[in-house]
Amino acid sequence: MHFPRPSLAEEMCEALQGSNLFNDAPNGLFLAAPRRTGKSTFLQADLKPELERRGIAVVYVDLWAAPQRDPGELIAEAIGAVLRTHLGPIAKAAKASGLESIGIAGALKIDTSKIGRPEGSTLTEALRALHLLAKSPVALIVDEAQHSLTSAAGEDAMTALKSARDQLNRPGQVNLMLIMSGSDRDKQLRLVNANAAPFYGSSIKHLPLLGDDFVTHLVGLIERQRPELAPVDQPQLAWAFQTLGQRPQFFIDALGQALSPFGDADTSAKGQRFEALVEVLARRRLDQDRQQMESDYLVLRPVEQAVVWRMLEQGPRFRPYDVEALRFYSEKTGGPVTRAMAQKAMEALRNRQPSLVWKSARGEYAIDDAAMHQWYQQRAAAGTWPPTGPQWGSDEE
Repeated sequence: MHFPRPSLAEEMCEALQGSNLFNDAPNGLFLAAPRRTGKSTFLQADLKPELERRGIAVVYVDLWAAPQRDPGELIAEAIGAVLRTHLGPIAKAAKASGLESIGIAGALKIDTSKIGRPEGSTLTEALRALHLLAKSPVALIVDEAQHSLTSAAGEDAMTALKSARDQLNRPGQVNLMLIMSGSDRDKQLRLVNANAAPFYGSSIKHLPLLGDDFVTHLVGLIERQRPELAPVDQPQLAWAFQTLGQRPQFFIDALGQALSPFGDADTSAKGQRFEALVEVLARRRLDQDRQQMESDYLVLRPVEQAVVWRMLEQGPRFRPYDVEALRFYSEKTGGPVTRAMAQKAMEALRNRQPSLVWKSARGEYAIDDAAMHQWYQQRAAAGTWPPTGPQWGSDEE
């Protein structure tokens, strides 16, 4: 179910086009929002159509759509695909004639299958060609942009996009708009914070989450389809939505179970109004998420637990093998931990399915699921960290 947010899309487009004073969006709009909160849906169903309505050529690529593939290739292929749609009959005629490159505007020659490769056109050339063919500005939306940092080609692509932005844009004239979204703000900061970051100096903004207006919309649907349930207790449903981290998929699933005669809410809540069942299901989902993270932590070997603990505690300041880190691992495991042992633990964490640890091409490490940080902080504040349970008897060498 899609809940349109046209006003937010319009506001972002105005900022990207430079209509709003004192904003840096024309240099790149960096958006962060937790997983499953509707970020990708908003980008594809609200922002992209609004950009196209304004006559802007849009390229959208999700770097998590094929996480095993190189992100640099995915970006280049997405640009090439949109280029081919604008070339249309020209591209078909060139292919039929056996031509690899197509001349554009009497100067550029583009082989859309080799964009970004050493023997092909650069991303800047491809984006300039798209701008000329479309006779309009170009917007490139990169969803889960932090994944670009996991390969050298992905990092190079980000640097190339920054160069393209600098070459195509002029004061008062925005020909290339870059929108970079991410579900992990700490990882995304690596694109803008360090001196060597491709977009150094830009800032990351939080994408507004769905809120009371979304709940109001769903309440209206329920009351129209099930008038016998009116009036629906909206504050109770809003509480459940907040409990679920404002994640629409989980909330709609809970509503579906509570409203269905085949739902599986706790029998203790049967006979109550459906809003109470939604509360039960929201609490259950929250407990399941926490139990899953606790289980994932407890099955780790002692050194692996110590590494995860250190990563959760240090956040972006984490350094895996410095003296302080090795001392920390030794204290938590009750025995000496060498650099080699820590490296083995780190690789084991990365190789788990699903992986617990993310690594950039520069050798930076972070917890893969940002939700674990909130789980850790809540337990630490409550004095219940670390989790206790069955432990490994001894670490494997």
